[in-house]
Amino acid sequence: MPRPSKGARLYKRKPRYRDGKLVHQAVWIIKDGNRHIATGCVASTSEKKPPAKAEQALADYIARKYQPERRRQDIEDIDCADVLSIYLTDIGEPGDQFEIEARIERLNEYWGGKKLAQVNAQSCAGYTKHRGSPGGARRDLETLRAAINHHAKEGFHRGIVRVSLPPKGEARDRWLTRKEAAALLWHCWRYREKQTIHSGTSKGGPVATNRRPLRHIARFILIGLYTGTRAGAIASASPYAITGRSYVDLERGIFYRKAIGKRATKKRQTPAPIPPRLLTHLRRWWNRKLIAECFVEFNGKPVASVKKGFKTAVGLARLPGRVTPHTLRHTAATWLMQRGVPIWEAAGFLGMSPEVLQDTYGHHHPDFLQGAAAAIGQKSRYVSVAETVVNLTEDRNHKKKPNDFWSEWQDSNLRPLRPERLDLVASRCIYRLFRAPSWTIPLFCSRSFLGFLGL
Repeated sequence: MPRPSKGARLYKRKPRYRDGKLVHQAVWIIKDGNRHIATGCVASTSEKKPPAKAEQALADYIARKYQPERRRQDIEDIDCADVLSIYLTDIGEPGDQFEIEARIERLNEYWGGKKLAQVNAQSCAGYTKHRGSPGGARRDLETLRAAINHHAKEGFHRGIVRVSLPPKGEARDRWLTRKEAAALLWHCWRYREKQTIHSGTSKGGPVATNRRPLRHIARFILIGLYTGTRAGAIASASPYAITGRSYVDLERGIFYRKAIGKRATKKRQTPAPIPPRLLTHLRRWWNRKLIAECFVEFNGKPVASVKKGFKTAVGLARLPGRVTPHTLRHTAATWLMQRGVPIWEAAGFLGMSPEVLQDTYGHHHPDFLQGAAAAIGQKSRYVSVAETVVNLTEDRNHKKKPNDFWSEWQDSNLRPLRPERLDLVASRCIYRLFRAPSWTIPLFCSRSFLGFLGL
């Protein structure tokens, strides 16, 4: 009976000598059955643990070797890790979706080893508890649902698999006032880095340096407040048309928020004109060589995220509530509504649908339900029912032609009036009786007239 295979593993191959001379040095290789794959890592005689580069080579080899099965169609046999792996391979570049690799890695930690048939409401609730954050668990499970739908669309499994999502949280409505935004900008621009003195009489005390580590956050805040753009597009904004970065046309004053070469997603990153005040700042930063490649740079290099620096700035400004980089987008939308900008125009400028803008920020508009609020508080004069009936009849008569009156008169002579028409005529006559001059009362009270009314 053959011995079971140990699988792919790192192996330290001893040095080789020929005629007393060293021919091959000791190296780390990947041993997989009868195959020997070089890692490019030379090993010393005293080295017992493989270096990180060799371990990475082993991980890459295993990833290349293992290809998930795409022919099995029974959900009892398909591993969730295979479904996620196929989805990550087929969607294109990982950067096309926000944090897709991190989400799939978290999903693999919990769902790896579980079969597709085990995805149900109970297991999804267990993942939500394992994740610890309902909002984060919902975003991760949305990725799992997308992966399962892609797997089914390609025809790789049969059967219905439903992913149960936790309840959606309430929309955040935190926005900055003009005073709060000014305080945030002031602290970002004026803040100086403090260091600790390590020698002398003032050892252990803080000292302010000339470094301004938050000025790139000030530029980020200005662009966010004036354009309402998402944080990722602001961080990649560049005055040069570079693949993978959003482009700011300083000559024509247009901000192309979708990165060049990136496919369009449901996040509507439409081009928008740059406000004149912000355009002046952007041109000044570029003319004075304050930026190299992007408008938001730290130590001369573009930043991937401003979460850490933005959190520091919020702490210095002592702003209440949860203020994040996305709060700038909420602030821009709120300010546009408070200024009375039409909804369709504000939605086009911000790159969102008018329905979302109306539902989330519409109550900030000065015209929001003002017609109903003004009408319900107005006083109206008292009008009797008889007067209302008479006015309605007169309005209808004004719209009729003379021939219509003649036909109605003929009908009244040929056949008796309908009960509802009789009541209407009686009400009209009684009303006019009380409003008529005194000399006409005998005429109204004559026997022929009362007989006509059926009295």
